[in-house]
Amino acid sequence: MSRNDFAKVKRVVVKIGSALLTKGGRGLDKAAITAWVKQMAGLRHQSIDVVLVSSGSVAEGMSRLGLKVRPKTLHELQAAASVGQMGLVRVFDDNFQQHGLHAAQVLLTHDDLSDRQRYLNARSTLLTLLKFGVVPVINENDAVATEEIRFGDNDTLAALVANLVEAELLIILTDQKGLFTGDPGLYPDAQLISEISVNDDRLEKMAGDSRSGLGRGGMYTKVRAARLAARSGAATVIAAGAVADVINMVMSGVDLGTYFLPDIEPLVARKRWLAGQLQVKGHLVLDAGAVKVLKSDGKSLLAVGVKSVSGQFERGELVSCRDESGLEIARGLINYGKIDAQLIAGKSSTEFEKILGYADDSEMIHRDNMVLI
Repeated sequence: MSRNDFAKVKRVVVKIGSALLTKGGRGLDKAAITAWVKQMAGLRHQSIDVVLVSSGSVAEGMSRLGLKVRPKTLHELQAAASVGQMGLVRVFDDNFQQHGLHAAQVLLTHDDLSDRQRYLNARSTLLTLLKFGVVPVINENDAVATEEIRFGDNDTLAALVANLVEAELLIILTDQKGLFTGDPGLYPDAQLISEISVNDDRLEKMAGDSRSGLGRGGMYTKVRAARLAARSGAATVIAAGAVADVINMVMSGVDLGTYFLPDIEPLVARKRWLAGQLQVKGHLVLDAGAVKVLKSDGKSLLAVGVKSVSGQFERGELVSCRDESGLEIARGLINYGKIDAQLIAGKSSTEFEKILGYADDSEMIHRDNMVLI
């Protein structure tokens, strides 16, 4: 999509870096946070889903603890993050409430997004929060993450969250104007790049590392984030967070910062992933009514239309849907493991709680997690 299409976006992830949030490490910049929240609240009031990925917990903790240099040991970083997270969340929550909105704190580790069950739980929680009109404020769970499971930077986290919630646009706010042809601090003639493909071979050469000493990112991690976000078809804009009304300007299609064009549309990306990049773990045989609903109406698959279940699969794994003659109709991520799926096959969702002892998703496979073959 072009910048002019940003006005049609219905779900956006905004990432704000440590240097911006903490005035270069001198404590939270509450005036700037107030301005950013006002813009995000404006989007939410236009029925645009907003997810905020916020750095700054370690930097705020350093300020509160009087630390001048970012700690190097893991336990000191975790302690600083624990202290700083309190102030960070309070400021965001207070500001969103000024606009009649609720914020929700969500702390994630790499394990949450690499383990299929936890991935689905995180996705379900975030989508439910968005359905309620809440703005999730996401940060890496620095207080418990170990070196082996750290995202490494919140740019990467923001990109993975964009994948998780299927956002159409990722806005990364930083203390730089965008991506330049070279490091502007070293090369005065470096030019700001307005637009570039995520697959452009020149990207690595043009991106540099962080020099602020506050975050773990840099332009390199932001470029990598743009490429990660593009896996699900999300576009990325890297822009200077200090610019007045920056979020609204980006959403309005103003030529600001650097726009990274994805190489695939969101729906096509997801369908391709479902169709060809996951291993089929089980099979469902559908009755004629369910086949018709899937093929003609584009609706979700309900358990009542499932005649039989086979294979070995857990919740969230890929299963194949076939008609009674054995012809494959669709593939999708199933909401129930094999044992539970067998128990509710052919049943109405109103019976799930009685049969399973709990009531979860009303669909066996949601239409957003399904591709017709």
